[in-house]
Amino acid sequence: MAYVTLKLATSLDGRIATAAGESRWITGEAAREQVHRLRSEHDAVLVGVETALADDPELSVRLPGYTGAQPARVVLDSRQRLSPGCKLVRTAREIPTYLVTTTPPDPALVEAGVRVLQVRAVGEDRPELKTVVQALEDEGLSRIFVEGGGQVAASFLRCGLVDALEWFRAPTVIGGEGRPAVGALAVAALAQAPHFRRVAVRELGADLWERYEKA
Repeated sequence: MAYVTLKLATSLDGRIATAAGESRWITGEAAREQVHRLRSEHDAVLVGVETALADDPELSVRLPGYTGAQPARVVLDSRQRLSPGCKLVRTAREIPTYLVTTTPPDPALVEAGVRVLQVRAVGEDRPELKTVVQALEDEGLSRIFVEGGGQVAASFLRCGLVDALEWFRAPTVIGGEGRPAVGALAVAALAQAPHFRRVAVRELGADLWERYEKA
C-alpha cells in the first residue's frame, strides 16, 4: 500500500481558517517553504474538491531554483465539480492531474488532459479511500501527500491510512468557531483514537513544525 503523509497547517488550537473562511496565511513564509520541499519528496499531492474549489490551488513545488519533477495533483471529486477553467485543469497537460470520482468520466475534463479514475463509492457517494490509494499506487504514485481539507483529513485518519503527520502550528488562537483541521472522527473512547509517535520538532520562524509517525 502507498505511503500516506497528512500535512496540517493550523493555529495552536487546530484551526485552519476562521468561521468566515479566512485562512491566508495562518503559518509564516518559512513554514510554507518547507511545505513545498515536502511536496517535492512525494509522488502526488492530494486534496478534496472543496479545497480545490475554494482556493483554486496549483499544488505545485514553487521553490527558488527548483528544477526537479513536479508531483502529480490529485483531487477527490465524486461528482466531478472541478471547473475546466481552474488552475489544476488548465495545467493538466503540463503536470499530471488526477480526478478521483465515483461516476463515469466527464469528457470535458478528459479532453483537457485530466486523468479521471472511477472508483467504488461508500457512504454519501464518497470515494472509498483504500481503493483510491490502491488506484494511485497502480498509477505509480506510491508516496501521497494529503493537504486537506478537514473532511479529507478525517476520512484518511478514520480509515487508518495515515502513516505520517507533518504538522505546522502558528502561534495564533482562532477559537471554537474556526474551521477544524480534522473533521469528525466519531471517537467514543480514547483507545479508538488514531495514535502517533512524535519523531521531531523544529522551529520555523515563529511557527512550530512537528513530525509524527504512526504508533
